[in-house]
Amino acid sequence: MIRKLSERLSFTACVPEGSSSGTHVFLSLGSNLGDRKKFLEEALFLLQKNQFFIVQNSSIYETSPVGCEEGAASFYNIVTEGIWDSDAFALLALCKKIETELGRPADHAHWVSRNVDVDIIFFGEELIHTPVLTVPHPLAKERAFVLAPLAEIAAERIFPGRKESCRQLRERLEQETKA
Repeated sequence: MIRKLSERLSFTACVPEGSSSGTHVFLSLGSNLGDRKKFLEEALFLLQKNQFFIVQNSSIYETSPVGCEEGAASFYNIVTEGIWDSDAFALLALCKKIETELGRPADHAHWVSRNVDVDIIFFGEELIHTPVLTVPHPLAKERAFVLAPLAEIAAERIFPGRKESCRQLRERLEQETKA
């Protein structure tokens, strides 16, 4: 199940002059515990507070949990596009810090319900493969909860390392799901 809600989370556009030297980044945010919308709003606020300059957000999508424990609540998911003036590892550290600040244990189990999850989907056009970070996110092209909001705000953007746009990947996934 994936359902587009009619709202987008508000934010203060704060892209400073001269920020074109930063890297265009796409992050996926999700929450399925507590006040899901509030957790997403707080994560966006903390990103901005830490010099992640938001360009735009997708609508909120309500989605079925993937790989979580039985009976897990549905997720609210968004994708945010922003500009980041440091490297991908500094952004990863910030994402993990935000998750922890909002109540997700640093040593959390994989595939469980969470207050908030913040993942780097794209970091410019970079392809990164290290033990701690893989970009593009290795499961992004297989996840409707990432592709639907991503295609909403970056439909024609070519997925780094592939020859398909975000829209094409979303459409292919929809066809595979129907089959």
